[in-house]
Amino acid sequence: MDVRQLRYFACVAEQRSFTRAARKLHIAQPALSIAIKKLESSIGLNLFDRNERQVHLTHEGKLLLPHAHRILQMMEDANTEMAELRGLQKGEVRVGVPGMLGSYFFPSILMGFKSKYPDLKLSVVEAGTQSIRQMLLDGELDIGVIHSQNVPAALDTSHLITSQMVAVTSTDHPLAAKRSISFRSFFDEELVMFKKGYFHREFIDQICTSHKITPNLSFETNLLAMILNIVRHGFAITALLELVTEHEPGLVAIPFEEPVTLDISMAWRKHGYLSLADRAFIDFVQQNK
Repeated sequence: MDVRQLRYFACVAEQRSFTRAARKLHIAQPALSIAIKKLESSIGLNLFDRNERQVHLTHEGKLLLPHAHRILQMMEDANTEMAELRGLQKGEVRVGVPGMLGSYFFPSILMGFKSKYPDLKLSVVEAGTQSIRQMLLDGELDIGVIHSQNVPAALDTSHLITSQMVAVTSTDHPLAAKRSISFRSFFDEELVMFKKGYFHREFIDQICTSHKITPNLSFETNLLAMILNIVRHGFAITALLELVTEHEPGLVAIPFEEPVTLDISMAWRKHGYLSLADRAFIDFVQQNK
């Protein structure tokens, strides 16, 4: 097998279609089919089940796929490092950031970094921490901002911030005058929450499980602006990092009777290649957080 065949194999596995994969790879479909057949012939195993309209990996194909991803990522890392040594690449930083931090913590840092390194490209992806962890492991991101709990062993981390999680209501909500709130009182209210996969939703689910509470979820959305407007207009309450309420009018932050603090870290693949641009970004964030 060679790298080209592995790249074709991984693309077909991702697209679940020879037609879509050929289009993405910018090659003719017959050429792609021949390359995959040669790969299967060289290893003596069928990698795809072609009996259905949609292509599926066989058991053998599922075992090969993570190896293919690692090999392709290593090739990309090697090419990046060699390009940097030749001085042919300005550099790119691919960063994954959860919505709350992307909106209220990172904008000034990102603009400061871009001002200091105007020739470097920043690609910022907004996603939940579970998705960011997986994208880091898959090599789709260089650096990610994640919750510091249950970090996969394949990732290295550097502490970023510690922030309190608070209940958030409108200014005229009956709970707005309270100095603190119990979990039971919070979950009795109609709630608007991020969908599963975001660290503050993970917190809510953990509290519900430990206290055997069924939350009254009226709205679920991954749009932070929508959550803020729903709360501001009194249709529901939510739980957010305190730093959000410091920047948003018309909202009241109420600490929980059992204080909840979340540790947030930057993370990257432990054995992955960090480019000069990546290292510059990590250093800049640590100096300006």
